Amino acid sequence: MLELRSPSGGPGLVLFCNAGDPPLELLPELLRTMDDAGVSCVELAVPFPGSPTDGPVVRASAERALHRGTGLDAVLATVARVRPSLRRTRVVLLADWAHSVRGTALPEFSRRVRDAGADALLLHGLPPVLRGEHLDAAASAGLPVVTTCYHGTSPTATVRGAAEAATAYVYLVASWGRSGTPPRDGWNGIAGTVRELRSHAPVPVAVGFGVRTAADVAALASCGADAAVVGSACVAALDAGARRGAPVQALTDLLGDLAAPVAAPA
Repeated sequence: MLELRSPSGGPGLVLFCNAGDPPLELLPELLRTMDDAGVSCVELAVPFPGSPTDGPVVRASAERALHRGTGLDAVLATVARVRPSLRRTRVVLLADWAHSVRGTALPEFSRRVRDAGADALLLHGLPPVLRGEHLDAAASAGLPVVTTCYHGTSPTATVRGAAEAATAYVYLVASWGRSGTPPRDGWNGIAGTVRELRSHAPVPVAVGFGVRTAADVAALASCGADAAVVGSACVAALDAGARRGAPVQALTDLLGDLAAPVAAPA
């Protein structure tokens, strides 16, 4: 499994971004900036269109990346080039089954991701009938997997299955809906689901959807999360930075804001 907590023992940061937005040639510098800042992990998406679980910010980013012609081969080649230089930040490849995987045997796909140097794989939109085959293929390749479940809506059996199948970490989605949407009842209720996940398997738990500020990260720390996943806020910052010709600076500023000290939640 992946180590997500910071060296100080606090929750780590997991950033989401679409490969190819900003342009793919900037990805190595962005990843090194994350690494220098101590980011635990990046969920690097091979862009795909029309995601039903992504909000408008992430969907627009994916469309920009696709318009630039960003595809699986180029993303894997870039990961292979930059991953050996990263000291702390781990790379989780997020791939949509219908857009990037269908037509390729799952064992072959897992080996390609492993050989590129990715530290784990998160498959989006995988048909349930293929779940066992996916887990077996990843295990045979020695490739850890990220699983997902939803706070408040996933049945107990689904939560348990996510915990038991994960070999990298579990991504606990804070609320049912589109990315960028925080839980309606705040962060306090997350703690129970985190404990439930840990009761089934000792994998790290990362919580995302609606994490935008250092206060959000601190709230998740009090709920026992091992990491906070920052997706829409990261994508929006990179886009704003790219529009003014400074995406790396925009990322640096975002990471500084997320790491700012805040009062412990009551």
